[in-house]
Amino acid sequence: MSNALALGAVSAVVKSLLENDLIRRGLAATLGGTPAVTLLPPDTGQPGGNPAKPDRLNLFLYQTTPNAAWRNAGLPSRSGGGDRLTNPPLALNLHYLLTAYSQEPFHAEILLGYGMQLLHETPVLTRDAIRTALSSLSAPGAPVAQRALAAADLAEQIEQIKITPEALSPEEMSRLWSGLQSPYRLTAAYQLSVVLIESHRATKSALPVRDRRLYVLPFHRPQIDAVSPQVVKVGESLTILGQNLKSDLVQVKFGRVTVTPGAIEDSKIQVVLPAGLSAGVNAVQVVHLLDLQTGSPDEPHRGSESNVAAFIVTPEITGLPVPPLTVARGNTLTLSVTPPIGADQQVALLIESQAIAIPPRSGTTTSLNFPIPNDFPIGTFLLRLQVDGAESSLQVDENPASPTFNQYVAPKVQVT
Repeated sequence: MSNALALGAVSAVVKSLLENDLIRRGLAATLGGTPAVTLLPPDTGQPGGNPAKPDRLNLFLYQTTPNAAWRNAGLPSRSGGGDRLTNPPLALNLHYLLTAYSQEPFHAEILLGYGMQLLHETPVLTRDAIRTALSSLSAPGAPVAQRALAAADLAEQIEQIKITPEALSPEEMSRLWSGLQSPYRLTAAYQLSVVLIESHRATKSALPVRDRRLYVLPFHRPQIDAVSPQVVKVGESLTILGQNLKSDLVQVKFGRVTVTPGAIEDSKIQVVLPAGLSAGVNAVQVVHLLDLQTGSPDEPHRGSESNVAAFIVTPEITGLPVPPLTVARGNTLTLSVTPPIGADQQVALLIESQAIAIPPRSGTTTSLNFPIPNDFPIGTFLLRLQVDGAESSLQVDENPASPTFNQYVAPKVQVT
């Protein structure tokens, strides 16, 4: 492919073709002098400031756009580890203005007519034409930048460069010349496509494949329909209900924590909640792995994954004494909790219907301190812990002979 010199090389090749064609067609006899072919911005005057030879045909590259067909070639360019695997080329379309300048009547029209005829008869820049034009630029005494274009490798790129006329509307042409801040001159627009600029960054190549193994397996994507119970404590069992849950290698993902379930059926999986889950809303997902290397130490390959289902892990207050916990107004109530509470989780203590927010914390903790206001009511109250909207459970009296049968009885706190 070509390199970064390709943009200048394309302009130089087209300029050379125009110069040779104007000489070959004897345009000097028609116009009374040999017209010049330039590569100048339209707002630039006569090169050299010579008004004696005002006739010239100017080729100006006014825009480059990405080529839609080549811009996604070579993807992906990086591996999962971030290593560069390929160097996709920079694929560009070049947009030119071919403008005729003259101070004589009909000269501009004649110049532009010959230029357009050449580009019409040269729909493709052939490799021989490119080599011939670029080799002529490296003559001794030529400017340094001009001699450098011979190393553009333009003739070696995969795609040949095609010349296509562009039809610009009067509004587009007006905006273009207004942006150039130059009086309008007789102009034709062309697109040259495509220029492929190759990158030379180092890439990593995979080792040759020594053994090929083909595995054909039926595709049964697991699906979770429901989880039971919806509210559960850490260490309890969770039942996953759904379809196509059973496979040779099944794992259950709880966020970043992955466990292997015990009882697996096609429509039901029972799994014990692992440690490390946070109180509040959690997600569960069933993952089927593929053992493509039986008898090999390689890890199982990624297979199919189910949809994600949500459930709630409730916080628990631990270490409370059997009689109600006592705390005086104006003091701090310290509670041990499980699972550990993160620094960014919202925590509140519910004493009956009144909520006491916890002060900011510096990190994950299993011990929480709640300041009891001085005006808090005196008495014995039910105690609940709320973490990210999930509340700790209350104990219900299940003794039919008890006066508090079927009522919440614990945990409680006594405020004095």
